[in-house]
Amino acid sequence: MKDKQMTKTINGIAAPLPLANVDTDVIMPKRFLITITREGLGDGTFADLRFDTAGGQRQEFVLNKAPWTQASILVVGDNFGCGSSREHAVWGLRQLGIDACIGTSFAGIFYDNARKNGLALPVVSPATRDALLQFANDARAGEILIDLEKRTISAGKLSEPFEMDDATQTSLIRGRDDTLDSLDYAGAIRDFEARLNNEMRIRVFK
Repeated sequence: MKDKQMTKTINGIAAPLPLANVDTDVIMPKRFLITITREGLGDGTFADLRFDTAGGQRQEFVLNKAPWTQASILVVGDNFGCGSSREHAVWGLRQLGIDACIGTSFAGIFYDNARKNGLALPVVSPATRDALLQFANDARAGEILIDLEKRTISAGKLSEPFEMDDATQTSLIRGRDDTLDSLDYAGAIRDFEARLNNEMRIRVFK
């Protein structure tokens, strides 16, 4: 099976979301979990922050304001994605058009779900995150560039490294998940199963 086209860089408008401890219930409220498919989860993403009780847009929320309505990157507060393990939170972010969240720390299960679904989570120092928040807060600032291969983030005159484990980096660049990686070993798995079946038959007839 062929890989998807490799993605070495992510670039786009970044929206500042400096709130700490944003959990998965904030990212994807539980009332949107009733669907049996992934469709429509973009509408539920940050629903209580984006919309009021009547369904109207909250104009003060950053993703409802230009140019951040076009944001594909979020610069987030500490411990983003904490709480429950719901993968819907990542699905919703991807459907909303978010390709990356830049922060100082992410909840472990959320980080793993993100890797499986092509959502990049570069980890930076608090000082770098704060500088990126300041950059992203300027509507005239322009785009942020995330170089997955070099593990650097560029924003205006700023260029800083980020942390990302090798397995996650490879998965994001190759556009693969655990299932596709397992298929690389399909032949070896079939050979192992065949040997195991033969050994079992031999034991039965002895």
